[in-house]
Amino acid sequence: MGDSILIQITPQVRILVAVEPVDGRKGIDAIAQLCREKLSADPFSGYLFIFRTRRGTAIKLLQYDGQGYWLATKRLSKGRFKWWPTGSEPAKILRAHQAQLLLAAGNPDAEAPPVWRKVSA
Repeated sequence: MGDSILIQITPQVRILVAVEPVDGRKGIDAIAQLCREKLSADPFSGYLFIFRTRRGTAIKLLQYDGQGYWLATKRLSKGRFKWWPTGSEPAKILRAHQAQLLLAAGNPDAEAPPVWRKVSA
């Protein structure tokens, strides 16, 4: 089997988080069009684009890897993605560690990831 590269969040990847929510039913082509029209960004750039659904219970990630697009969805089983960028700009740039916090439904502006469980001695 050939190597399969999944969406990777490395320090070298530019990450754009869309401020405006999207319809969670949108697929690759519609989200790529949003990258062009709303974010003024090239969806073929290799950037990692992150969008939140209107209800805030799910996020969608889009990335082009040189061969094709990856589209991933994370829907929370409970709660919502509480932190989301605001402002007049269409997107906010995040660093890799901030995106990882966001994907864990945490606050990318925090200095540490959320605590998931107690560490036993």
